[in-house]
Amino acid sequence: MNKVIAVITMTAALATGCTSVPMEPKEKSELAKQFNAPADGKAGVYVYRSGHFGGALKKDVWINGKCIGETAPNVFFYEEVEGNKEHKVSTESEFSPNDLLVKTESGKNYFVNQYIKMGAFVGGAGVELVEEEKGKKAVAKLGMATKGNCSS
Repeated sequence: MNKVIAVITMTAALATGCTSVPMEPKEKSELAKQFNAPADGKAGVYVYRSGHFGGALKKDVWINGKCIGETAPNVFFYEEVEGNKEHKVSTESEFSPNDLLVKTESGKNYFVNQYIKMGAFVGGAGVELVEEEKGKKAVAKLGMATKGNCSS
């Protein structure tokens, strides 16, 4: 019986607890939320995580193997990448594969949702490309996390 209670308690903590990551100043976050066109020859990639599910979990995000940062609930990152190429967006997870290939066009912004999924005793993550309007709406409610801090 004690084991069952411990498992339920741990699962509830992983699903609802809160964690945080270093954040950018509000001005930088607000500037990124203007969704301006990226620099010439570049494409913009917004990677975001919204909601509180899996709040106790931090998950690393990479683009083409480069650490973008560590997510927590309700944060986003913005990264410019070379336009007119395919890029791999990856996330740390206990479940795999956790990669998404995004074909970009110069001058466009792309939105990748990192979502948390729970298993028996661990939390995993996945990434999915979302439509521009849905991505803009989600990112507009979030804060910008500081890039370059990955746990692994």
